Amino acid sequence: MNTLAQAWSEGATTFGAWTTLNTPVVAERLALVGYDYVCLDQQHGNADDANLFASAVAVAAGGAASLVRVAANQPHLISKALDCGAAGVVVPLVNDRHDAERAVQSCRYPPDGDRSIGPVRQINDHPLCIVMAESVSAVNNIDEICAVRGVDAVYVGPGDLAISLGCVPTQGVAPGKHAEAIATIVDGCSRHGMVVGIHCGTATQAIECATMGFRMVTISTDMQLLVEAAVDRFTALGESLSATYGAIKGSSRLTTVSHA
Repeated sequence: MNTLAQAWSEGATTFGAWTTLNTPVVAERLALVGYDYVCLDQQHGNADDANLFASAVAVAAGGAASLVRVAANQPHLISKALDCGAAGVVVPLVNDRHDAERAVQSCRYPPDGDRSIGPVRQINDHPLCIVMAESVSAVNNIDEICAVRGVDAVYVGPGDLAISLGCVPTQGVAPGKHAEAIATIVDGCSRHGMVVGIHCGTATQAIECATMGFRMVTISTDMQLLVEAAVDRFTALGESLSATYGAIKGSSRLTTVSHA
């Protein structure tokens, strides 16, 4: 059984990471940390077809469920991701019932769908079909999206949703109409017994969203983790040079950045 689906069936809240760097060893290392899932991003990240297979294998080897956010709601993109052995796909910009049905059809073999049989790794009879709600249309149509048989989870894209609402792009939940729209999505998913997920940027946001009822919570991206760790280490170096090792003169760039 799909490990992510099993966790959801047991009522668990799952936490994951997003990888954009197109490096299988990075995907594997994220999986080894203990995340429930690692998503390979083919929409806004650099995950290309050449490394898709290797990254999916690496994530599975690390013990996490491998997901792929495909670039668009297109059968050939979804089929390729699943043929490489992904546990499921995250499908962007699903705005209504028709979009949701199209995503499900691409994930299922006949007679339940129109996915072509041609697996590279193994046949997954029920890969996860996770559709993204990230527009005003999706908010307004959340009940009909959740009612589509074969949709396994609805994933909120907070940045695009904010833009659709005329707000500043954000991660997690922002106050005002952004929070109201997300509450509408959560309520709709709850009415249909649907798992709902969201993209967060901090551990605090992740806990807040889990408390709100989100059961698929992305904590961070590999690029975000890299930048945060690099800034923290660089800042610590600058502060130590200034406070402890005054005799060591750092570069002007180190001084400027560490005191910014």
